[in-house]
Amino acid sequence: MRTPSRRLEQLSSAIFSELAERKKSVATGRSVIDLSIGSPDQPPAPELVEALAEAIREPGAFGYPMSDGTEEFRQEVARWYQYRFGVELDPRSEIHSLMGSQDGLAHFALAWSDPGDIVLVPDPGYPIYAGSVHLAGAEPYPMPLRAENAFLPDLNAIPEEVAKRARFMILNYPNNPVSAVATLSFFEEAVAFAKRHDVIVVHDLAYSEMAFDGYRPPSFLQAEGAKDVGIEFNSFSKSFNMAGCRIAYVVGNAEIIKPLAVVKSNVDYGVFLPVQKMAVAALRRDREAGEDNTVASIYQERRDVLIKALREAGWVIEPPKATMFVWAKIPSGWNSREFAFALLEEAGVVVVPGSAFGEQGEGYVRIALVQPPDLLREAAKRIAKSGLLNGRREQNRCISCCESGKDTSGTTKTTIN
Repeated sequence: MRTPSRRLEQLSSAIFSELAERKKSVATGRSVIDLSIGSPDQPPAPELVEALAEAIREPGAFGYPMSDGTEEFRQEVARWYQYRFGVELDPRSEIHSLMGSQDGLAHFALAWSDPGDIVLVPDPGYPIYAGSVHLAGAEPYPMPLRAENAFLPDLNAIPEEVAKRARFMILNYPNNPVSAVATLSFFEEAVAFAKRHDVIVVHDLAYSEMAFDGYRPPSFLQAEGAKDVGIEFNSFSKSFNMAGCRIAYVVGNAEIIKPLAVVKSNVDYGVFLPVQKMAVAALRRDREAGEDNTVASIYQERRDVLIKALREAGWVIEPPKATMFVWAKIPSGWNSREFAFALLEEAGVVVVPGSAFGEQGEGYVRIALVQPPDLLREAAKRIAKSGLLNGRREQNRCISCCESGKDTSGTTKTTIN
C-alpha cells in the first residue's frame, strides 16, 4: 500500500489521543475531571437556539449558502466591530465568513505561502498555526513566547534574512495556550515590523470576549495602519458557546482576504444558512445588551476558584487576564508530559502538557476552565492529595509506567513518545 503524504509527518503530536486513551484506563477505577480540551460546556443563549430553530424552517434554508457569507451576516459583523472596537469595515470586501477560524487559518496558509517560504508563528502556539504552514509546504519559523517578555514575541530578535523571506506572521492575543494579552502599542510595533519587511500580519482574536476584571482586549485593527498590512480572525465558538456550529469570520485588508476567498470558493460552499442567522442574532443581542451580555463572568469565577484552591494546595499560579485557560508552571523535577500524565494517573485530573504547543511550552501545563466551580475545587483537592506538587518521586507509579512501558503489575502499556 502506498504511504500518505509526508506533510502529515510534520503535524502536531497526537497528545489528545494519548490523553484520551490513558483517560479510559484510569476512568475504569474512578471518575476523571477533564480540564484538557477548550470546548465550552455551556449552551448558547436560549434566544440564539430559537433563532436557529426558526431559520431552519425557512424556505431555502438547506440550499448552498456560498462561501463569502450572506449580506445580512457581513453587515452585522461590520456593525459589531464598530460597536466593540470602533473599527470601520466594508461589508462587501473586508469581511468574509468562515467555517471556524481554524478552517480559515488553514486555508490562509494555502492562499499566501509556497514551498520555500517562511511563516512566523508563535511558540508555544495553537497547533493549527504551524500545522497550516506545513500543509502548505512552507516553513514555520518559531517566535518564542517567554515569561520574561510577558509572552510577547521579540520582533527585534527575528534575523533580517528570516524577515525578508517571511510571507506572514501569526499573532494571537488573548493567547492560547499561555493566556497572555497584548497592548495596542505592541500591535503598533507589529505594524511597523510588517511595513518594514513587507510581511502580512494575521491576528487570531478568538478570545476577545473572554476577559476578566474589567479588561477589554483590543483588536489588532485598532492599531494605526493595521488594515494596511493585516487581517483578523474572530469566532463565535467561545464568545457565544457556538463551538459546534462552525462559524467564524475574517476581517481587514480586502486584498489580503481575496486569495483566501479564492481558496474557500474552491473547497467549500460556506456556512449553513440557519447558523449564519443564529450568528447574526448573537451579534445583535450582544450589541443591544451591552457589556452585561458576556461569557466572561462565568470563566472569571472559575479562574478565581481554581487559582485560590491551587494556591491553598501549594501551587501558586499567576491569574490570567483573559481566555478560558490557565498556563501553569509545573513543579521542579518534571517535564511537562510526565507531569500531565502523573496528574491523570494519580489525581484523575486531565491537563495538557505545554510541550504539545511547541518547544517553548516545556515546563508548563495548560488547564482549561471547562468544568463548574465545584469540580475545579475537587480537582485542586485531588492534586494536593497526590503529593505531586512536592516534586518528582522516582518511584512514582506513573513515572515508572511512562519510562518502562509497563504498569506496576507488569501489564504492558502504551509508551509515551
